[in-house]
Amino acid sequence: MSRLIATFFYVGYLRPAPGTWGSAAAIPVAYGLHVAGGFPLLLIATVLVFAAGWWATMRETRGADDHDPSEIVIDEVAGQWIALWPLSASLWHAGVDPWVFPYPGWIAAFVLFRLFDIWKPGPVGWADRQHGPLGVMLDDVIAGAMAAVIVAVAAGLAHGVLGL
Repeated sequence: MSRLIATFFYVGYLRPAPGTWGSAAAIPVAYGLHVAGGFPLLLIATVLVFAAGWWATMRETRGADDHDPSEIVIDEVAGQWIALWPLSASLWHAGVDPWVFPYPGWIAAFVLFRLFDIWKPGPVGWADRQHGPLGVMLDDVIAGAMAAVIVAVAAGLAHGVLGL
């Protein structure tokens, strides 16, 4: 069970760039959660995925030399979902039909999350250096939060200031 969770149903075994595959696989699942229950369901699912991912990572890396094997992508799922929070939350708050999930928003969330996850600026790099299951999960959570802030600001500029 821990391997199934840690690899997000074995998506983590796809090559090359399993983290990118994990992030990409997270988007349609987030969309399904948004359609099924709006932002509240995505928020709850993110918290549950974080907790399950922490547990699964702990189980999968126990006694291993590599504290963050590339096939573990549940951390990317949690981070990607956080990056999508502004999109889901704003659509849900505005009462927009849940089937609407506009492409500029989720593409920006995906690109920005992957950028911060790979680049590891500031607090993302700090969390990555923690060398434990919490660090594995936390660097992606922070990268997702950083991406979410930029997605929210960009949406505010595009829809508020520019009126697009």
